[in-house]
Amino acid sequence: MSRSPPRQLHLNVNAWLQGFVPSAWRVPENDPLGFIDIQHYVRIAQWAEKGKFDAIFLADSVTTDGLATGPVTALEPTLVLTAIATATTRLGLIATASTTYNDPYNLARRLASLDLISGGRAGWNIVTTADASSARKFGQPDVLAHAERYRRADEFATVVKALWNSWEDTALIGDAVTGRFADTSKLHAVHHAGEFFQVGGILNQPRSAQGHPVLFQAGGSADGQALAARHAEAVFSASQSFEEALAYAQGLRRQAGALGRPPGSLKILPGLGVFLGGTQAEARQRHQALIGLVPIEHSLNRLAGRLGVAPERLKLDEPLPQDLPLPNQGNGGHTFFRAILARSQHSGLTLREFLGEYAAGGGHREVVGTPEQVADDIEHWFRHGAADGFNLMPGLLPSGLQDFVEQVVPLLQKRGLFRQDYEGSTLRQHLGLPIPRSAAAQASDPASTASHP
Repeated sequence: MSRSPPRQLHLNVNAWLQGFVPSAWRVPENDPLGFIDIQHYVRIAQWAEKGKFDAIFLADSVTTDGLATGPVTALEPTLVLTAIATATTRLGLIATASTTYNDPYNLARRLASLDLISGGRAGWNIVTTADASSARKFGQPDVLAHAERYRRADEFATVVKALWNSWEDTALIGDAVTGRFADTSKLHAVHHAGEFFQVGGILNQPRSAQGHPVLFQAGGSADGQALAARHAEAVFSASQSFEEALAYAQGLRRQAGALGRPPGSLKILPGLGVFLGGTQAEARQRHQALIGLVPIEHSLNRLAGRLGVAPERLKLDEPLPQDLPLPNQGNGGHTFFRAILARSQHSGLTLREFLGEYAAGGGHREVVGTPEQVADDIEHWFRHGAADGFNLMPGLLPSGLQDFVEQVVPLLQKRGLFRQDYEGSTLRQHLGLPIPRSAAAQASDPASTASHP
């Protein structure tokens, strides 16, 4: 009897501006304008590929809150990742794109283009948008109700997948001798009429080497988890403790299993802030020096925005209140709201003290220490089922990623947790995921749809 291959740790880098600590743009090694310099992102990607990472991940937002004290997300992810695709050969390319203010056909086409350009390395992080300032930029007076946003997201993802799967894999012929370019009998039009979208026709692009982009999801609310269980092939989470992460992973896997999805079809990837030093004291000193450059009003406004409260309601020398209502009557973001309250309650710090921690991770867990301590933490979460890997968030970019690649990756490889080299060329191969079937293949074998999102 053949044995299944050992479970493989997965690593992505979250290429957030010049680093996840908001003051990263101020250090001498970084260019303050790096957030709009494509070469900055290319350097990050090349270090990630050198470290044999699964992918580079780009978050997205159109908000300009906090611009007075630091950079904001400016460049559109799929355009940045297209440039990165030409400067790398194996690294996966994950773009965040909202279902709230996009159209299914245009987004399906944009992401499929990235997938074809990169030879099958694209991924889509499915999100909804919950802030009022973004709503106004798209001509809406306020955000959609939470449940409505997620119904729209579910329908949106369903339509996008149908468009991606509208070509059979053998539809494209390209025979110059016979003049036969495509077998149109193997193109299957989408006929969708739903609550939010009316879409008819086929995508004007064939499928890629991996079928279609890998589907990621990052919502921690009940609606977000339900969306992930139906559609996602990997999930970005924001757990603060091992116990919380394990419960989240087990619960989400049960939901996916209840829908007929097989074990291993859904990867759980918590966010992890990382700050390294030769000793733990050195790592903490470097960490605190960088946090000390973050204006307290920046951290306070950022935290208040996540919690959906006015900054003046929060008292710096008292603990963070635990009885806060969900932002915007429940229509705001749930994931970081709950993560922040859990982290604050666990820490027992005053708000002033807590802001020092929050300034770096933004609601995600952090490990500040030696390469061995970071490797130990990753190994513990991975081996005991709380995570299939991590979405890494170095405090400084690209230097923090370089340190991780040179100092932590060899330890993970030596322990047999992480690949020595790429074994495939597509993002699905890196993640150990199957190629999704086309619409025609699903129709001929309906039972296959559960295992092939």
